[in-house]
Amino acid sequence: MLDLARRVLLSSSSSSVVVFFFFFSSALLCSVRASCPPRCECSEAAHTVKCVSKELRGVPTGIPGYTRNLFVTGNQIGRLGPESFRGLENVTNLSLSNNRISEVESHTFAGLRSLRSLDLSNNQLAVIHPEAFTVPNQTLRELNLSRALYNHSSVMDLATSLRWSSLGSLQGLDLSHNGLIYLPSHIFSHLSSLRRLQLSNNSLVAIHNATLSGLERLEELDLSLNALKTFPEEGLRELDSLPGAALLLGENPFTCTCGIEPFALWLNRSQERIRNVDSLVCSFPASMRNTSMLAVGTLTLGCHQRGAGADLALQTSYVFLGIVLGFIGLIFLFVLYLNRKGIKKRINDLRDACREVWEGYHYRFEIDSDPRLSQISTGADA
Repeated sequence: MLDLARRVLLSSSSSSVVVFFFFFSSALLCSVRASCPPRCECSEAAHTVKCVSKELRGVPTGIPGYTRNLFVTGNQIGRLGPESFRGLENVTNLSLSNNRISEVESHTFAGLRSLRSLDLSNNQLAVIHPEAFTVPNQTLRELNLSRALYNHSSVMDLATSLRWSSLGSLQGLDLSHNGLIYLPSHIFSHLSSLRRLQLSNNSLVAIHNATLSGLERLEELDLSLNALKTFPEEGLRELDSLPGAALLLGENPFTCTCGIEPFALWLNRSQERIRNVDSLVCSFPASMRNTSMLAVGTLTLGCHQRGAGADLALQTSYVFLGIVLGFIGLIFLFVLYLNRKGIKKRINDLRDACREVWEGYHYRFEIDSDPRLSQISTGADA
């Protein structure tokens, strides 16, 4: 009887333990599931949280601390501030593309101590504060701002932010598809570790004013699909300041007139640095269209010959003009000679008339200055 009681007691205890373990596991699972923000998808195994196309107005709160990959894309987020990313010290990859973000405040990403990749592409950045991209310990390696700038004035804000955001460890910067017409002087001078710079699909017309200074470690520069018609000597010096960088220059409207000679010669000397150099062709004028840029260098003598011909034509024009003016001068002198008597008579008449006028003024002056003569003149008039 006693043994039976013991068995019943042990059986009850085991059941209680199983029930307790079941409820504890269920509660733990629920708590993990509850930690995922509404309208987001969370995967603890992949350390990933996705909040994609949910019409969110701000970065959701309650993102799990285990998150390393955070995707908040395709929403309606207008601005980002320091309060947007708190308690996310493990995030290494952050994608905020296609959110219509217009403003990024200073120290917005200061709480992301492990951040290495930041994607802000396809936004409408109009206001970028000076330290918008500051990350503790300079951990940021990749910054994607493709199709991110709202207008041309945003470039100055960007230049200031790249200077003050402590991006000394940044290795990749994408500024493609932004409609950039110019780049401020020394815009990249504080990115000493940059390896890859994407400037393709813009409207850049020139590279000058030390735009590329400070990029001695650059390994790739993409300038394809811009509005570059040629590279003057200043631009060539900029490119020569990047001896280790591979260059992409395709799909630019190169104008193959005599002014492009230095660039064509430089291309022939630097073929090993330029990717797909054989595909670089002239766009203008029509007679040179699709001519290889490498072949343009052989047209140097022709350009000089045309220049010499133009100088000779100009000199000939000057000589002809001098002859015409000299002939007109001779005709004028001949006319004067034929009319010398009439001219002399007119000069004498003019002299006599001036003398009479002068004598009249002199006589009136003497009368006015002598009271006696004035009285005589008055009496004679009476």
